[in-house]
Amino acid sequence: MGLTRREFLQMMAVASAAGVNLSTSSAQAADNLYSIPKFGNVSLLHFTDCHAQLLPIYFREPNINLGVGDMKGNVPHIVGNAFLKKYNIKPGSKEAHAFSFLDFENAARRFGKVGGFAHLRTLVKQIRAQRAGSLLLDGGDTWQGSATSLWTNAQDMVDACKLLGVDVMTGHWEFTFGAERVQEVIEKDFQDSISFVAQNVIDAEWGEGVFDPYVIKEVNGVPVAIIGQAFPYTPIANPRYMVEKWSFGIRDDRMQEMVNKARDEGAKAVIVLSHNGMDVDLKMASRVRGIDAIMGGHTHDAVPAPVEVSNAGGKTLVINSGSNGKFLSVLDLDVKGGKVAGYKFNQLPVFSNLLPADQEMQDYIDSVRKPYLARLNEKLAVAEDTLYRRGNFNGTFDQLICDAMLEVKDAEIAFSPGFRWGVSVLPGDDITFEHVMTQTAITYATSTLNELDGEFIKTVLEDVADNLFNADPYYQQGGDMVRVGGLKYDIDPMESIGKRITNMTLNGKAINPKKKYKVAGWASVQQIPEGKPIWDVVAEYLRSKKTIKIKELNVPNIKGMKSNPGYETL
Repeated sequence: MGLTRREFLQMMAVASAAGVNLSTSSAQAADNLYSIPKFGNVSLLHFTDCHAQLLPIYFREPNINLGVGDMKGNVPHIVGNAFLKKYNIKPGSKEAHAFSFLDFENAARRFGKVGGFAHLRTLVKQIRAQRAGSLLLDGGDTWQGSATSLWTNAQDMVDACKLLGVDVMTGHWEFTFGAERVQEVIEKDFQDSISFVAQNVIDAEWGEGVFDPYVIKEVNGVPVAIIGQAFPYTPIANPRYMVEKWSFGIRDDRMQEMVNKARDEGAKAVIVLSHNGMDVDLKMASRVRGIDAIMGGHTHDAVPAPVEVSNAGGKTLVINSGSNGKFLSVLDLDVKGGKVAGYKFNQLPVFSNLLPADQEMQDYIDSVRKPYLARLNEKLAVAEDTLYRRGNFNGTFDQLICDAMLEVKDAEIAFSPGFRWGVSVLPGDDITFEHVMTQTAITYATSTLNELDGEFIKTVLEDVADNLFNADPYYQQGGDMVRVGGLKYDIDPMESIGKRITNMTLNGKAINPKKKYKVAGWASVQQIPEGKPIWDVVAEYLRSKKTIKIKELNVPNIKGMKSNPGYETL
């Protein structure tokens, strides 16, 4: 159902009050993109991995997202032109910009920024007005990724999600604020508003569930179960000491028990709200019976259509909804005769210039940011290239961080974690302190300098590569390849552990397994004494440079992947 004349005029009035210039053509584009026909009797709205981005941003999708084993050439491991072809997306369109890296700079200037909670709330309210009783699901990685989230101990995002109207959430980076803080939010802030669910987090001493495994919500008379699946490898990918009394895991068997229990309690539709990562979701969907849909996150994959996975109990839809508040997924279910009889799905890019800012949310964002504006807005340097982080290997912002560590820490080699979060900066734009924080704002950001021998360095690279490229998704423990400065190497993702990394060199000379090298890094999962946080290292470097041009993107020589649809050269 399209906008009524009254709704259109209201939208234009709100846009005018918010200072947004919506031309007739852009208003028509908004109408065409966001007015989707209602279907069925149960509607689920889903966003994930917003990484605390309250404001509209630029975000470049990857040009390298390699699939190996059974995942090779399959969703989500398709990028660029291959992605557009698979989903019949017109090159040069706003959808092409939303879902791919192609012509990023020009498209970003043309179509503007994406996301922003004020614009997302406008869209959520519009969709909910068409769909009575719909549920808004938050897939986690919500509280982390910005300076204000770090400085307010996540309170800015907690309150923003309550205002947005979130009904159910699960977690991952939330746990890096510590177990005590997570419990405090759930018991106080979320009381009677947001259900936090995670069937796979167990008390390590007593073997009991830490959180509610699921919640059953009635939607238009239909009991719908939402089962939570938090990131299963949190104590490996992040510091164990922050959640030392909790045990994480995939726990397929317990998931099956929860599905069966929810069905026994009358649930006519069962949804898993997951932070597994899409490859793990696909495998879980093939093993656990009775799940109607898995609405997932963690790997930041935006997929315009569900993947239908067959299992012993029928079929399960697997959905992943991108990141950074850039997409809102809408799953409409027709539930009748005690089961899901049909569905319609739409993944909506959140273009901030097509959606007027919700005034209440914008006022909240302005108020929570006000005490920090002077620090956030400090102009450190000017970007001469697009700065981005997203893809299996170094992005240009990752390269900037590595270059900063090499110089400021006087290191020979730099390692930066393979994080997927962090917004993009366009050429000619100022690099602000806030931009640096979107790449580095974590609770364990201390920079380090150690002497490591060549053999250990190779072991580190091999371990991370196996984590990323293991043929079994259940052994992939999150994140992309560690970002590297100074060091060069070859990688064969199809090889086995211990054999993927070859030809390691530094300044043209082979790495000596017995020689020690000065290696800078940050975000150690070990508890270490306080030191200079990485954002200060990067800010110091930027202030000294004034302009930033990445002379050479230090991507390894990737073997055997030239024909892989998850690899597209620039």
